[in-house]
Amino acid sequence: MDPITLYGGAFSLYTGRARSYLIKSKIDYREEPHSSAYFYDVVLPKAGGRRGIPTIEFPNGDVIRDGVAIIDHYESTNGGQFSPETPKQRILSLLFDVIGAEGMLRPCMHYRFNQGEEEGEFLFFHFSTVYPEKDGAKDRIAFIKSTVLPAWGVRPNTKDLIETMHFKTLKKLNAHFSNYPYLFGNKPSIGDFGMIAPLYGHLGRDPVPLSLMQINAPRLFRWVERMNRSEPDIGEFADKSTNYLANDEIPETLIDVLKHFATDFIPESVAAYNCVSHWLEANKDLPAGTVAEREVGSCTFEIDGIEINAVAQPFRFYLLHRLQKEFDSLSEADREDVRQLLKDCHMDEVLNLRLSREMGRANNLEVWL
Repeated sequence: MDPITLYGGAFSLYTGRARSYLIKSKIDYREEPHSSAYFYDVVLPKAGGRRGIPTIEFPNGDVIRDGVAIIDHYESTNGGQFSPETPKQRILSLLFDVIGAEGMLRPCMHYRFNQGEEEGEFLFFHFSTVYPEKDGAKDRIAFIKSTVLPAWGVRPNTKDLIETMHFKTLKKLNAHFSNYPYLFGNKPSIGDFGMIAPLYGHLGRDPVPLSLMQINAPRLFRWVERMNRSEPDIGEFADKSTNYLANDEIPETLIDVLKHFATDFIPESVAAYNCVSHWLEANKDLPAGTVAEREVGSCTFEIDGIEINAVAQPFRFYLLHRLQKEFDSLSEADREDVRQLLKDCHMDEVLNLRLSREMGRANNLEVWL
C-alpha cells in the first residue's frame, strides 16, 4: 500500500503530535513541507483553504486537516488504540490533550522567538523551508515577533513568569517520567500525543529549551525521544509490559503535574470562556455551519500577581467539549470519582466551562453548529 503524505514541518508544534501518532501506530508516511505548488493547487482546496499543518493526504487524494482530526480518524478505525478505557485515565488523557494543544503556547513562543543569537541560524533555516521566497522567512519571523507573541501574552512583563513556570513544568514532568515511560503507564495515550506537540516541536528541539530540558529534566527528554520511536523504547524500566496502569491508577506524580498546570490553565480558560461566551451572545444569529475563527477577542487574567492579556480561542473549548462529553457519559459513581480527582488536581472547573453553542467540523474546518 502506498504511504500517506504528511504535510507539516520538523519544527511545527502541531505536526509533532500527528507525526508521533503515525510513528507509534506504525503507519507508513512521507513528510513534505506545505509550500509546494502541488500543495497550493491540489491539497489546499480540499483542506478548506486553510494553510494549516499538519494535513495528511491519502493515496486516493482524500485530505484531513488538523492533528486532532487526523488522530480522531485513526482512533475511529483502530478501536481507540491509544484511548484509555477506564474513566479517570480516559478523562485525564483528554485533559492533557487540551493542555498540550492550547495551554503551553506562551513558553513555546517565548523560547522560540526571544533567544536572539543563542539560536544561531536554527530559526531562520527552518522558516526558510516553509517560506522559501525572498525575504519570506525574515518577514514571517518579524510578523510573529511583533504581532503573534503579544497576542498570546508573550510580553516583557511576562518573561520571568513564563520561564519560572516552564522550569517547574520540566521538574514535575521529569519526576513523573522517572517512574513511568508514559503518562498512564507503559503505553502512550491521546494525552501523550497532545503533550508531545509543545514538548517536541518547540521545547524539546529548539536549541535553548532543548538544552534546558536535557540538563534539568533528562527523564522528560527520554519521553520525548520515546514518543518519536515506533518501538515502546522502555528498556530502562523493570516493567516491560505495554499496558496502561491497572485499576485506573493515577500516580501522585501526575496529580502534581496537573496541579502545576492548573496555575495558569484554569485562569486563562475561565477568562477565555467569558470572552467567547460574550461573543456568542453578541452573535447568536450566526448561521449553523459558519466557520469558527481561531480567535474572537482577547481576555485578561492574572497569574501570581502578573496580569496577562491573550487572545481567546474557541478551539480550546472544542477540545474541552470532548472531555465534557466523555464525563457526561460515565455512570454516576464514576462521575463522582472523576470529579473528585479533578478537584484534587485543581482542575474541576473544566467540567463547567461549557459554551452555549457547540463546534463541529465541515469541509476540514471547525464550524459553529
